[in-house]
Amino acid sequence: MPESEDHPPSAVGSLGPTVRTRPDGGRARVTVSGELGLEAGEDLRAALRTALAGTDDGIDLDLSEVAFCDCSSLNILLALREQALGEGKSVTLRAVSPVVERLLTLTGTLPLFAPAAAERTGDRPEPGVEVVQLRRAMRTRPTIDLARGVLMASFGLSPQDAWEVLVTVSQHTNTKLHRLADGLVAAVEGDPLAEPLRREVAAAVARVRAAGEKRPG
Repeated sequence: MPESEDHPPSAVGSLGPTVRTRPDGGRARVTVSGELGLEAGEDLRAALRTALAGTDDGIDLDLSEVAFCDCSSLNILLALREQALGEGKSVTLRAVSPVVERLLTLTGTLPLFAPAAAERTGDRPEPGVEVVQLRRAMRTRPTIDLARGVLMASFGLSPQDAWEVLVTVSQHTNTKLHRLADGLVAAVEGDPLAEPLRREVAAAVARVRAAGEKRPG
């Protein structure tokens, strides 16, 4: 169904990404283009939530035209997925750009959106592959949650800021999220975190604290 005046694209910020929504049965195809950085923030979150609210079954995201994506935008996608699950809906990926795929793969979150992510090449995974991927993601989740707790206790961070630190360090050091989490948990038990990772963690904590100070009270 082509876009019409009834379903115009919604621009997120003057310099931010553009979000276009197109109904597709009980779902909606949502195409996002541009840069998904911190400045997109709440406007992007609101646009995606609005798209989700207008569907019965959920939304399919096309992120093939996204030129930049950071951990703050990944947080928005994960929160949107969690909201959808709570409403009996789903958020899947129909297409991704290389930068988005790299971030999702690096952080181990790609399997959470895997059912449609595989369609970017026109190939469907073999039966059982998605289940295996999801189970693997679920197995690593407890350690990731423990690592987030370590950061919260060590630096007085909120759950959201602790997650931001984990994803940022994972991305900057090219370290799988679950391996970074393993290292943080092991550090509490007496096995020191590698110095490059320790420096990145400290820098990421400083950044989220600085960002928190700039937020309106």
